[in-house]
Formats: sequence, structure tokens, C-alpha cells
Amino acid sequence: MTYRSSRAMDPYSAELPHHQTLLQGTDWASLATPCGTGESLPTALARLIDPDPLVREAAVKDALGKVTHQNSIYEATMPVALYAAAILEHPALAVDGSRHDDAPSMGRPTLVAVLDWLGRTARDADDACVAADEDSCGDGSPDGGMRAFRELRPAIFTAVRAFLGHDDPEVRNAALVAAIPLVEHPALVTHRSDLAGHAHRLLATSTDRYHRDRVLDALKAWGHDTTDLESEADIAAHERYAVLRAARASRQNDRATGGGYSEDPPF
Repeated sequence: MTYRSSRAMDPYSAELPHHQTLLQGTDWASLATPCGTGESLPTALARLIDPDPLVREAAVKDALGKVTHQNSIYEATMPVALYAAAILEHPALAVDGSRHDDAPSMGRPTLVAVLDWLGRTARDADDACVAADEDSCGDGSPDGGMRAFRELRPAIFTAVRAFLGHDDPEVRNAALVAAIPLVEHPALVTHRSDLAGHAHRLLATSTDRYHRDRVLDALKAWGHDTTDLESEADIAAHERYAVLRAARASRQNDRATGGGYSEDPPF
């Protein structure tokens, strides 16, 4: 099997290939990354399930970090995303030791890091990004990489969904934030009501700014009234974002009209 041939899979399928099948059956050297091809990815991906948490921590950067750049989706992003989803329930991630007291300098558990990467990558291919891409390209469709990733959302969601009720709040919150952009897929919209319940739980317990923003934005987009769910910190953040958006729009308008200075700046 090669990844190129797997693109013909049913876009509504929730089936995930086995992680070893993906690793061994993908023509990695033929797939583009931000810095060349994916020839080195199989070794890095295999280390994501190494028994040593230090090895796994390094692999998150070496494997996942090499297929994303400036919110762009590349050819190699798709099989990496499938592999990441396929290893979520691997025993090495389930017993992650990255929070041992004798290793306080280590980062997040691998499971959380992989869920976070899946969520951020899915957000780079969400409906808003497609609309922005269409506006910039003017051809009425997302680029090939973004379109291919969006076809994988049912399979990825199936893997992520299993962690929505995880005992560890860091894991279940990462799973929720990953699931939100995935359920934009037409076959998954019925899951929004379930995610809304998990969203209420997150908002009642978490102070993580990124997670709260993603969850509140989703609830609003799904038609929920979030007035009673927003904290003072949420309101302050939204006001700050509004100021930043206005400033950015003003700069863009100045560039578009040739304005911005009453006189030439003293370069």
C-alpha cells in the first residue's frame, strides 16, 4: 500500500489503518514536507511509541513538527495525521511517564501532545481556513492538501472521541479541542450536541486560554448562548482580540489605499 493510492478511500469512512501498515506501506520519500520530502519520517514516527518518554518527547518535534509550517497542510501531513490518530491508544502513550517527579523538566505527556497536534492541524483545515483560502485563490476550492486532510476527519474523529471521557482532564480537554474542528465534516455534525456537554465541563474547570477560546467559539458557532459560561477573563480576552482585529484591519486598509503616513517615514 502507498499513501497515494489510499486517497481513494471512502471519504466518509471511520476506519483507521493500523499504525504499522501506515508506517511500512507509505512511500514517504515521495511526499512533500515544508523542508523537502518525508524520507526521515518513518524513523521519527516510530519513536512516538518508544517506551522511553524522553525519546517520545523528542519525536513529537522530529515527526509532527516537520509536516506543519505556518498553518499549511503538506502531502506528508495526511499519513502523519492518520498515524498519530492510530497510535492514540498505544500502551506506550497510555502509561506516559513524562510527569515523573524525577524528570520535572520534561514537557507534556505524549498523548496530550499528539492530541494537541491533531487539533491544531484540523483547525488549519477547518471551514474558516477553507473560506480564507478560497478568497485568496479565487478558484472556489481549498488546495489539494487541505482538501485531502478534510476527507480524513471521520477516521481521525473516531480515534479522538475515545478520549473525551478520559480520567485525566488534560487529556480529555485536548481531545475535546481536537474534536471541535473535526465535527465540521458533514458526517459528524450530529456529534456536536455531545461535544457541547463536554464543553460545559471544560469551561467549569479549566483556565487554559487556548482551550477556553476554542470551546467558546465552537458553542457560539453551534448556536449556544454562552453568556453564563464566560468568565471575566474570557470577556477581557475577547475585548483584547477585538482591539487587535481592528488594528490589523486598519493596517490592511492603509496598505490597500496607499495610506498609513501623512508624510514619507524617515527611513
